[in-house]
Amino acid sequence: MIIKILLLIVFFSVMICVGFYCRRNSTDVNGFVLGGRNVGPWLTAFAYGTSYFSAVVFVGYAGQFGWRYGIAATWAGIGNALIGSLMAWGVLGRRTRIMTQHLNSATMPEFFGKRFGSASLKFAASAVTFIFLIPYTASLYNGLSRLFAMAFNVDYAACVVVMALLTAVYVIAGGYMATAINDFIQGIIMILGICAVIAAVIASKGGLMAAFDGLARVSDASVSSTPGIFASFLGPDPLNLLGVVILTSLGTWGLPQMVQKFYAIKSEKSVYTGMVISTVFAFFVAGGCYFLGGFGRLFSDKINIAVDGYDAIIPTMLSGLPDILIAVVVVLVMSASMSTLSSLVLTSSSTLTLDFLKGVTAKEMSEKKQVFLMRMLIIMFIAVSVFIAILQYRSNVTFIAQLMGVSWGALAGAFLAPFLYGLYWKKTTKYACWINFIFSTAVMIANIFARAYFPELLRSPINAGAFCMIAGLIIVPLVSVFTAKPNAMLVENAFSCYEQKVMVAQREALGETE
Repeated sequence: MIIKILLLIVFFSVMICVGFYCRRNSTDVNGFVLGGRNVGPWLTAFAYGTSYFSAVVFVGYAGQFGWRYGIAATWAGIGNALIGSLMAWGVLGRRTRIMTQHLNSATMPEFFGKRFGSASLKFAASAVTFIFLIPYTASLYNGLSRLFAMAFNVDYAACVVVMALLTAVYVIAGGYMATAINDFIQGIIMILGICAVIAAVIASKGGLMAAFDGLARVSDASVSSTPGIFASFLGPDPLNLLGVVILTSLGTWGLPQMVQKFYAIKSEKSVYTGMVISTVFAFFVAGGCYFLGGFGRLFSDKINIAVDGYDAIIPTMLSGLPDILIAVVVVLVMSASMSTLSSLVLTSSSTLTLDFLKGVTAKEMSEKKQVFLMRMLIIMFIAVSVFIAILQYRSNVTFIAQLMGVSWGALAGAFLAPFLYGLYWKKTTKYACWINFIFSTAVMIANIFARAYFPELLRSPINAGAFCMIAGLIIVPLVSVFTAKPNAMLVENAFSCYEQKVMVAQREALGETE
C-alpha cells in the first residue's frame, strides 16, 4: 500500500508542477487552446495518442471485446494504429493545420462556421460537441474507479472527485501546453505499463503458448460451437468486430478533441515525425490492451458476467498481480484517463467560449476574459460530468463501452464527413453539413431511447455509430450535389491557403540551381 500511495503522490506532484510551469504560455486564447501553434512532433503525437486511449479502452473495451471475440479483438488495436493514427495523420494532419491557421479557427465548430460561412452551423456543432462529450467523460471515471476499488478499496465517488480535481488544476493553470507535456509523461507510463502487465498476466497462465492453448480449449455454445474459436484469427463474430474496428479507428477522424491536436502542429517535419510516433504508440497501447483482453475468458472462474458485467474483467485479471505491478497499473490507467479527460474538458470549454458565448452574448470579448471564461467552464464541465458519472454508477445504467459508443457515434458521425470533405472538396455545401449533423445525432439519440426498434445489427451503439460515419461519407456529397452551390469567393479564399508559396531549406526540397 505504501508503494501504491508513493507512486500516486509522485505522479500527481509532477502533473501539477507541469501545469503551473506552463502557466506563462496560457495567457491568451492561442496559447491556452493551441499552445501557440508551436508544439513539436513528440508532444503532439503523444497528446494525440493519450487522448485516444483511456480507461474506456483499457477497462471497458479491452474487457468486453476480448471476452466476446477472444484474441481476434487485437484487430481493433491494429485498426486503431493503421486507420486511427497512421491514416488520420496522413490524410488530415497537414491540411488541417494549414486551413485552420488560414481561417484563424481554434476549434472544429469555428472551422465549420468560417469554412462554410454559417454562424448557425458553428453554434450547432458547438452544441453537439458539448452535449456528447459528457457521456464520454463519465465513462472515463467509471473505468478508473473499478481499478481503484481493487487496489485501494476506496469509494467510487472519492476516486472520481480526486481525479477530476487534479486534472482541473493542471489544465486550468497551464492550458494546452500543460496537457501536451503531461500527455508525453503519461504516454511513456502507458507504454511501459502495458508491456509489464501483459508479460505478468501471460506468465500467470504458464506463458504465451500455454495461454493460447488454454484459450483454444474454451467453449461457449451460446456464442459459437466451433472448437478453439476464441483463439482464432477472426473470432466468433467478424461482422460485429468490424463495427468495433470502424468506430474506434475511423471515429478519430471526426472527434473534436482528436482533430484539434493537428491545429497545434509546429512544422512540416512535425507532421511526418508525429505520424510515425503516434502509430507506434497506438500499436503498443491499443494493440496491447485488446491483446490482453483477449485472454479474459481464462479467468472465467473468477468472473460472473451476469452479475459483475464486462467492466469487471480486466480488474479481475489484474487482481492477482504483485503489489508493485498493481501500483503500476493504477498509475497507467490514471495516466490514460487524466490525459483524455484534460483533452475533453479543454475542447468543450474552448468550444463553448469561442463558438457559442463569444458569438452570442459578447462578440467583442477581450483575450483575458475569454481565457478566464474557459477556465470557469472547465470547472463547470468537470462538475457536471462528475455528477453524471456518480449517478450512472449508482443507478447502473449502462456499460462503459456503451457510453463511449454513443458519444463517439454521435460526434464522429456528425463531424467526420463534413470536416473531411470541407478540407478536400470545394463543392461541399453547408446544407449537406446540416443534414449530416441532424441524421447522426438523431440516429444515436434514437439508439438510446428506442433501441428495440432498430435492426438487430444496429442495436449496438458501436454498430450504430459506425453506420453513421459510413453513411455520412455518402450523405455529404449526395446532398451537396442537389443543394445550392457554396459562395465561390468564400470557397476560393478557404482553399487559397494550399496555393501559397513558401520558401523552405534545401534539405526539405531540391532546388534547380546551387
